[in-house]
Amino acid sequence: MTLSIQGKTAIVTGAGRGVGLAIARHLAERGASVMFADGDEQAVQSAVSDYADEESQVRHFVGNMSEKLAMANLLSATLDAFDRVDILVNAHRFVRGSDPLDTDMDALEEMLRQNMLASLRLSQMVAKRMIRQADGEGSSAQTGAIVNISTLAARRPIPSMLGYSIACAAQEQATRGLALALAPHRIRVNGVSFSSVMSHELQCALKDNPDQRAQIIAGTPLGRIAPAEELAETVHYLVSDGARFVTGQIVTVDGGRSLADPVTSQVL
Repeated sequence: MTLSIQGKTAIVTGAGRGVGLAIARHLAERGASVMFADGDEQAVQSAVSDYADEESQVRHFVGNMSEKLAMANLLSATLDAFDRVDILVNAHRFVRGSDPLDTDMDALEEMLRQNMLASLRLSQMVAKRMIRQADGEGSSAQTGAIVNISTLAARRPIPSMLGYSIACAAQEQATRGLALALAPHRIRVNGVSFSSVMSHELQCALKDNPDQRAQIIAGTPLGRIAPAEELAETVHYLVSDGARFVTGQIVTVDGGRSLADPVTSQVL
C-alpha cells in the first residue's frame, strides 16, 4: 500500500486554524503542494508563516468559502500557482447554535449554505478541472480525491445546534451522492466525521467551560481527546493511492464515542 502524495496538489479550505490547519500542514509536510484557503486573513497568513521560503510549495488564499466568486478565484489561484489540482479537502465549517423552535429559517439556511452547499459547489468546480486534467493525460490512474469534513452532529443531533446537525447530515449525503456521480471519472469522494478531536471550536468551548474536558473524556471509550493531527492522518490515507478502491464512505474518527450510549455509560 502506498500512501505517497509527493508531487500532488491539494486545496484545503478552513486551513487557518484547527482541523483544517492540521490537515493542510500534514499534506504539505508529506510532499504535496498545498493551497491554504480561509476567510480569516490574519489566521491563514499566520498559518503559512513557517513556509516563507520562495521555494516552498505552499500558497494561501483569503476569501469567503461560501461565495461562488471566491471559490472560482480560489481554483484559479491554485492553477496559477501549481498548474493543477489533485486533492480537495473541504474542512471549512461554520458552527453556530440555534433555537430548535425558532420558525425563522435564516439560521438553517445559513448553516446549509456554509456547511453543505459551499463544499458541494467547490467540489463540483474542482471535479470539472480534475476531469479535464485526466483527459489531457490519458491515464487510467486516479483522477482526483475529495474529502469532506463533518462531525458526529450528523448522527447525534444536539437540540441547541439543530441547524448545524441538519447541515452536517446533508453534507454526508452529498458526499455519497457525489461519489457515485464521479466514480466513472475515477474521482473518489469520501468524508471524515469526527468527535473528541481538538478542533478550534472545541478549544474555544473548553476555555469557556474547562469542566467539559472531563465529560468528553469520560464519554470517549479510548479515554482521551485526540489532537487534530490524528484526524489529518486519516485524511492523508483517503487521498492517497492506498485508498484507491474507497469511495462514498464516511470514516468516523472519534475514539469510539459514537459507539457509546451516554445513558448506559453513566450507569455501568
